[in-house]
Amino acid sequence: MLTTTKSAKAMSRAYVERAHKRDLTIGIMGLGYVGLPLAEAFLSAGFRVLGFDIDETKVSALTVGKTYIAHIPDARIATMMATGRLEVTSDETRLPAADALLMCVPTPLNIHREPDISYVEKTTQMIARHLRPAQLVILESTTYPGTSDEVVRTILETTGLKAGADFAIAYSPEREDPGNIDFSTSSIPKVVGADTDAERDMAIAVYETITKVVPVSDMKTAEAVKLTENIFRLINIALVNELKTVFQGMDIDVWEVIDAAKTKPFGFMAFYPGPGLGGHCIPIDPFYLTWKARAHGETTRFIELAGDVVTRMPRIVIEALAEAMSGHLKKSVAGSRILVSGLAYKKNVDDMRESPSLHLIHMLRERGAHVDYHDPHIPSVPMNRDHPEFAGMKSVDLTEAALQSYDCVLISTDHDAVDYTNIVRHAPLVIDTRNAAKDIPAELRHKVVKA
Repeated sequence: MLTTTKSAKAMSRAYVERAHKRDLTIGIMGLGYVGLPLAEAFLSAGFRVLGFDIDETKVSALTVGKTYIAHIPDARIATMMATGRLEVTSDETRLPAADALLMCVPTPLNIHREPDISYVEKTTQMIARHLRPAQLVILESTTYPGTSDEVVRTILETTGLKAGADFAIAYSPEREDPGNIDFSTSSIPKVVGADTDAERDMAIAVYETITKVVPVSDMKTAEAVKLTENIFRLINIALVNELKTVFQGMDIDVWEVIDAAKTKPFGFMAFYPGPGLGGHCIPIDPFYLTWKARAHGETTRFIELAGDVVTRMPRIVIEALAEAMSGHLKKSVAGSRILVSGLAYKKNVDDMRESPSLHLIHMLRERGAHVDYHDPHIPSVPMNRDHPEFAGMKSVDLTEAALQSYDCVLISTDHDAVDYTNIVRHAPLVIDTRNAAKDIPAELRHKVVKA
């Protein structure tokens, strides 16, 4: 830990006092699934908020009180704007108006499965062009341990200003779970790490106004906390998917096994199988650590094995679908009509980043099938990096006639808004990867194959 100077202590004391009085402007850089709820939380706490995004369409939508995220309705956006304390902009010259700048930008993997921190670098460079004394800069994006120090600090100090003396830097990983109605930004504790006491005190003072804060000793520890959380999930998801495959061979329903096992009040946490991993965290974050570990001469065999297990799940699902079509319908995948139910990576959201549904559609088309999709939250497929060829596809309505026109329906995402009894009643065959059809009438169950 670095030593805190007298000037840094004075900067910190003044900043903390202003935070307690709500006399700060909180800058949120990136108004997506993480940044927008964060802005809402700080507005609710009484702060002024400067929302920044390079996407003009987001800025324009927010300005007129409209949303672009399904689980955040227009009414919440309108309430945010009605406070009179929210400014949204794409003008980087407004950044000096913020007393804190919280970076909520993507950290994907490149084609070589290595960290792509270009968004962090570009955003930090933008901040550096306008950095002023006494500002607090916090990275919230998930990344490998050392990013805040080696990348963010290094870029900001090219200005001649010094972290911990002239300005402050900290790390606090986002913990958003889009679509989860049980938790919000203000009910999820925030881990906060900084390399000096003064900087940590400043970051704590900001976040403790909206939620409980969990301080840790430095930035790299906070970065490691986030990776540990997601690696834990990856490994357990991989385990339960492997168990599903094993139990299927024994004619055992893995979902029934899990439901019974979770009645144990200790020593077990329920995870559920699916058609693969999706979203902005679990398919990506663990491999930030595997990359960094190699730089230190260490291996992460357990993490990489878990990654291999979940990566092959879409192919296992397609093989199960092909076998079911052959056995039940005496048809091959080639030339068949297949409907994928659910395009989002998880239920009840409109987020399709890294969605296994995209990979399933791609593999089915490679086998010669005609594939459509239905998703109540994604009426049409936007441009995306992994499968740009799907852009413009439209969601199919689940009418009786439409369902009967397909040879098979593949349930990939179990949205609550979908009537699965209706699907099973009218479709010739249903492949269920989420146990979504568990409550259908007994007389229809012969049409469902779990995969």
